[in-house]
Amino acid sequence: MSDEVLLSAQDLSVRFGGVLAVNKVSFDVRRGEVFTLIGPNGAGKTTVFNLISRIYNPTTGSITWHGGPQPIALTQLAPHSIAALGIARTFQNIELFEHATVLHNLLIGRHVHRQTGLWSEIFFTGATRRAEIAAREKAEQVIDLLDLQHHRDSMVAGLPYGVRKVVELARALCTEPKLLLLDEPSSGLNVEETADMAFWIQDIQHELGISVLMVEHDMSLVSRVSDRVLAMNQGEVLATGTPREVQSDAKVVEAYLGTVDDVSNLRRAA
Repeated sequence: MSDEVLLSAQDLSVRFGGVLAVNKVSFDVRRGEVFTLIGPNGAGKTTVFNLISRIYNPTTGSITWHGGPQPIALTQLAPHSIAALGIARTFQNIELFEHATVLHNLLIGRHVHRQTGLWSEIFFTGATRRAEIAAREKAEQVIDLLDLQHHRDSMVAGLPYGVRKVVELARALCTEPKLLLLDEPSSGLNVEETADMAFWIQDIQHELGISVLMVEHDMSLVSRVSDRVLAMNQGEVLATGTPREVQSDAKVVEAYLGTVDDVSNLRRAA
């Protein structure tokens, strides 16, 4: 992990009618790190993700992308342009094409890199063939990385929930992101599947060099993979630091961890 900032959020606020969902939230995501947002339901974590993804517009504040030659203000961009910058996302509620195969879902993730035009596609020119081969090679690399070989030609609709979570992660990786947004990657997974997810997040960070911004409730996963953690409650920042530092913060204990037994269990997991 370097100290170089990849994405910077400054004084983010968003209001829905009379509800202030996010209030003056600031943080930086550094190159090569896993940075995790934690907090109780309704804390504003996914709203922050939706601001970065351009699904929502902030009421105030800025989001700056440092992944290119020049800093870019994300709030000035359309949502469809975010993936081309090198930002990919998974969702808590899986968003896949269920009546397509795993491979076809992954190839859809390669669409952002296609350079060929309409006529080239119609006549299947040499450029189009080369692009198809390159897309297939990248998809196969991701399939190998995430052990999806046995599911390559399976229809997504017939796959277990845990496998579909991995397929969504694979599709995001096929965009070759610099920053990967993971929205509750362990949601709905059993203990073994969560352990596998932790292993893959570490591989994504260390082997692929991809930075990760994650929203997660499973504190054992957070403690295992996170370099830094930001705790939120009611739309505001409570604490930022290493997992252990944040777990020990009195405001976090009160707002997120709850009881003394919860704190003891969390620290044993760390």
